[in-house]
Amino acid sequence: MIVKEIKLSSESEISHKLEEGTIFFIGNASLLIRYAGLTILTDPTFVRMHEKVSLGYGLKSKRLTNPAIDIKDLPPIDLIILSHFHGDHFDQAAIQGLDKYLPIDTTSHASKELTKRGFTNIQKLDKWQSVSFVKGNVKLVITATPGRHGPLPISFLLPNVMGSILDFQGHNDKLFRLYITGDTLVYHQIKEIAKRYNDVDIALLHLGGTRVMGILVTMDAEQGVKMFNTINPRMAIPIHYNDYDVFKSPLGDFQKEIEKAGLDNRIHYLTHGETYSFKL
Repeated sequence: MIVKEIKLSSESEISHKLEEGTIFFIGNASLLIRYAGLTILTDPTFVRMHEKVSLGYGLKSKRLTNPAIDIKDLPPIDLIILSHFHGDHFDQAAIQGLDKYLPIDTTSHASKELTKRGFTNIQKLDKWQSVSFVKGNVKLVITATPGRHGPLPISFLLPNVMGSILDFQGHNDKLFRLYITGDTLVYHQIKEIAKRYNDVDIALLHLGGTRVMGILVTMDAEQGVKMFNTINPRMAIPIHYNDYDVFKSPLGDFQKEIEKAGLDNRIHYLTHGETYSFKL
């Protein structure tokens, strides 16, 4: 169900290529996705190495890396997709440095937290709800997908999370489909995503094997492979790894599991500051 359609400003004299796009890895779950004239920022975190962010309940996590760019060097952004409100996904640098009127698609919990901090253009999405953005001749439909930030009953103590399906459409035809897992474990509702969206072009996998008080709350290497096999995208890019001290499953573990599964040719690895260019 589409709850809202938003028309973004566009310069009609500029013709954007629909055959190619890019994904720039800032760090953690922060990406710049550029396609069809749209520039999308995901889960913005821009604190520097050794700075700490809040995880709630008085818990903090220390950043172990630097973001690839500073927040002040971001290009013009059309919209932000935020999987949930935790400090390693929307940190103090983002709160201070981002335009408070940028459109943000996120969960009900994150909407409340961002509103308290002065953000005014928030689209709150419940599971399977969608919002659409129109820019020029292209429509982007963003649908919130199921996510569970940890096992039951621990997940009830953590913010609700969402994954996102991004459907780029031109003249009502599908151009490109991207899936962002968000901070979730693989559980039964993930199969419903695969049933509804069985032709994902690129999946962005939130890994890291995050553990809070010893409890796994994001996918580790084994779960990452299970997620890949469930969604079965044409290509996947692992993100959300090695950046914070709560991450206990390094990228190397995932690489080993991918090699065992014989999936090397369908995974693309990015380091901070690298860009993945895709062609349709």
